[in-house]
Amino acid sequence: MRGIALLVVAMLLTACAGVPTVTERRATADALAAGRDWQAMVLSVGRFDLVAYLPARIHEADTLTIYIEGDGLAWLSSSTASSNPTPVNPVGLKLALAHPHGNAVYLARPCQYLDTTADACPRRYWTGARFAPEVIDASNRALEHFKARFGASRLILVGYSGGGAVAVLLAGLRDDVDHLVTVAGNLDPQAWAAHHHITPLYGSLNPAERAQRLTGVRQTHFVGGRDRVIPPVLTEHYPAAIRGIEGRNLHLVPEFDHRCCWAEEWPRLYRSALP
Repeated sequence: MRGIALLVVAMLLTACAGVPTVTERRATADALAAGRDWQAMVLSVGRFDLVAYLPARIHEADTLTIYIEGDGLAWLSSSTASSNPTPVNPVGLKLALAHPHGNAVYLARPCQYLDTTADACPRRYWTGARFAPEVIDASNRALEHFKARFGASRLILVGYSGGGAVAVLLAGLRDDVDHLVTVAGNLDPQAWAAHHHITPLYGSLNPAERAQRLTGVRQTHFVGGRDRVIPPVLTEHYPAAIRGIEGRNLHLVPEFDHRCCWAEEWPRLYRSALP
């Protein structure tokens, strides 16, 4: 990953010093979830085990909202991948816990919150192959599991950052997604890599190249006006199938960056997208 600007590195990466351990990061997520009476579970789907958080008490309903986490701690420096991608700041989980109404579930990405020394979690799945076909397949199987568990027939997908790419790819595979929502989403990883002058995500699918599969899916894509990781200029590269007519699917929030203040304002933003 050559030539990336120092400011972008500061936004994208976390320096080694002071990074919480995996155990501490898991404890943070557990504490956040417990505060809302949610609990963790592990799903074996495809070639992965995926961690999810969901309410301790389940009430069946027709619609289920599934939140998909971002890339987490993928890199420690511009040339050193993390040994474990568990998020330091699990924004996707915070969004799920702030869900304003109806049933919701949080789905982590492969290898997050788990022991990554096992062969099931090669490092490529949080670096270049983070959106690989087998990643999307496992996530799709998880959606089927939760759809049955909650007795739902329709889904709303909400993806944060890299989880936005996963959500777009999943929505393109299914016919039961009522609304696709992304928050600071990386919806064109190829354009993102070119913008930051970093190595493309070889081994990953590009949601922008599969956007035609979204025909008929309602979409809302929140973009932070101060986001240096996924800057607003990248939306210019999105195909019409994502942007919508005259960009009506894009919702710019001028004062927000990549992390602030999505979770804090989420109930209001969610209701504005899905009145």
